[in-house]
Amino acid sequence: MARTKRQYGAHPLQLLTLLACFAFVGYVISVMGPKQLWNSRVWWQSILVWFLGAILLNDLVLFPLYALADRSLGAGWRAVSGRLPEGSPRVPVVNYLRIPALASGLLFAMFFPGIIQQGSPAYLRATGLTQAPYLDRWLLITAVLFATSAAAYAIRSARVGRRLRHQDETSAPPLGTEHL
Repeated sequence: MARTKRQYGAHPLQLLTLLACFAFVGYVISVMGPKQLWNSRVWWQSILVWFLGAILLNDLVLFPLYALADRSLGAGWRAVSGRLPEGSPRVPVVNYLRIPALASGLLFAMFFPGIIQQGSPAYLRATGLTQAPYLDRWLLITAVLFATSAAAYAIRSARVGRRLRHQDETSAPPLGTEHL
């Protein structure tokens, strides 16, 4: 196993997972092929364009922007909140902001055409509905995500504070012996 890891560069389980993913994609293409994909002469070009677009857009453009935004927000938060004394545990707020922001951003990316009402006449003809609720629902879901995250942060902060108070009480000297 060590030799395989040394030659491959990662754990063999990673290689097996990757091969399983490729096999699954091959299966999906073979199942869809006779019905939908093979009817179009450019099916493989569509898959290639989406794949390359995902690689180029996400890895080369968006990921550096994500990292820059994360670093900037982290530095800004540290500048605003200041540093706590050493040894005093605190609940980091960063993941309580990252997770709802990521979920909200993903929902925005998925439903962007509906949120900005792009193709509204075609959507109305196809479904008989308007795209008006998309923006309101996305904003509501975003508010719920951040409210839930804020509640989780408050609960976690209260637990840490309670634990600290309990530790202080148990480590405090008995009454009347402070000055001895």
